[in-house]
Amino acid sequence: MSRSLRLVQRYALMLGALLWLVPAASAQTLASDKGKFRDMVNGKQVGSEQFEIEPSGGDWVARGTSVVKAAQGPETHITSSLKLHSDGTPLHYEWTTVAGPKNATASIDFDNGTATIHLQVNGGKPFTQQFFFKTPIIAILDDNLYHQYAILADLYDWSKKGQQSFPVLIPQEMTPGTITVEALDPEDRGGKSLQRLRVHSQDLEITLYLDGKRLVRIAVPSANAEIVRE
Repeated sequence: MSRSLRLVQRYALMLGALLWLVPAASAQTLASDKGKFRDMVNGKQVGSEQFEIEPSGGDWVARGTSVVKAAQGPETHITSSLKLHSDGTPLHYEWTTVAGPKNATASIDFDNGTATIHLQVNGGKPFTQQFFFKTPIIAILDDNLYHQYAILADLYDWSKKGQQSFPVLIPQEMTPGTITVEALDPEDRGGKSLQRLRVHSQDLEITLYLDGKRLVRIAVPSANAEIVRE
């Protein structure tokens, strides 16, 4: 065996040993969760949601099913499924809404900051639209699907804190935008110290309450509404 080959092999062995000594950096941001929320307005329940967030292969899937009561007319039933990387980068999103005879369904594919939406309403001709973002990490915050705020809380960098901005997409409204998230001082509720995040957009401000990684309450003061975990 030549001297140069022995040196290459020795270097490879040393490199392998060093790799074993260095802890592998985890790209995982998300946390598994499962539960149910009640949507309250003026102290009265107007809807509910069941959800689960779990790993799926090398990626993650967040599923939600919501029922929204109407003052008049039929209830609205919403289902969603979001596939994303463990760092929060969305890959594919699907949603369906049914309210009596009316229904709509859509799918969204994400590719390096480009969101391609395919929408179909009442079985009509599909409609396609694209939105372009400067980053592949986009917060999906759909109507009446509150578990997605738990994912937003996972995207927030708690080690840095301060104000952090995220591009956002509201799929059912086909509306892009930007939100600002900021950690507030913890608040004691029910004998527990809950972490708080203020989420602010151009026309809305809400507060998230978290018990560790678990989202337990969302407060929307301007609408006298709150979403509480059962």
